[in-house]
Amino acid sequence: MAVATIEELKEELSFTADLGSVDDAMLTRHLDTAEAVIERHLGFTFAAEYLEAVPPVAVPKPLKQAVLWLAVDYYEGRGRPDGAEALPPHVADLVHLYREWSF
Repeated sequence: MAVATIEELKEELSFTADLGSVDDAMLTRHLDTAEAVIERHLGFTFAAEYLEAVPPVAVPKPLKQAVLWLAVDYYEGRGRPDGAEALPPHVADLVHLYREWSF
């Protein structure tokens, strides 16, 4: 389930039309990975929480932005070179607003 589109990611990256679709496959992988990582941190899937709800609910804009920002980080920096498993602070701030907490 794609929360964000490749066109939205290209907009975040300030891609211009002359770049075409040369990186589309890689951008799609980054979006898919970012979504999966954020779902793991949230403790639920976007599909189960929002899209399969009755009635379906739109994914909150801050979570969509978190997916886009993490995908941008993956594209521009090829992941976290320090090996840290934590989300980047700007992404974590958005994700923690919606995280399911259990003790």
